[in-house]
Amino acid sequence: MEYRWMVLMISVASGSLTAQAPIRVPPKEKQVADAIEAAPKELKATATVMGYDAKGLFVTLRAGTGDMVCLADDPKDPNYQVACYHKALDPFMARGRQLRIEGKKRPEIESIRLAEVKSGALKMPDRPAALYTLNAEAKDLDPVTGKPKHAQPLAVVYIPFATPETTGITATPARGVPWIMDPGKPWAHIMIVP
Repeated sequence: MEYRWMVLMISVASGSLTAQAPIRVPPKEKQVADAIEAAPKELKATATVMGYDAKGLFVTLRAGTGDMVCLADDPKDPNYQVACYHKALDPFMARGRQLRIEGKKRPEIESIRLAEVKSGALKMPDRPAALYTLNAEAKDLDPVTGKPKHAQPLAVVYIPFATPETTGITATPARGVPWIMDPGKPWAHIMIVP
């Protein structure tokens, strides 16, 4: 697996949500339809969807009744990424987004969230929780619709503090087999790359 896809996936967890320059924000309906594409079919209809208002601010576009939270593509990023994750991950994800808004970078965000998890101020799920993404580079987007011609799926299962020893899953990255990224950390997760 190429490292850049890991970075894209991690960016979902942290979110880049500040508006700086005028941007063209897709209509709410398009953002919702695109965002839920990352979710498994049976979870799409009831997912909460977060995306961008006309000013480029990150807002809830649709309140859902189910267990998934889906994120629309960031119109400020030339690449394409939509994601859906289990609501049990929302405190962790929302904290990452808030720290990015404050101008913090990835190493500092990880350090802050680690300290907050250790202190009990930030709760991680007490059971596995999934995250699904669809990713595409700008060159692979249809110029008329903005939809990717070929989106790369990625599925992740967060198992806080998991290690190869506690799961029997390797920590060595490989395509076609599950592997643990960030073993032993609160955000340890099983990567599943087709």
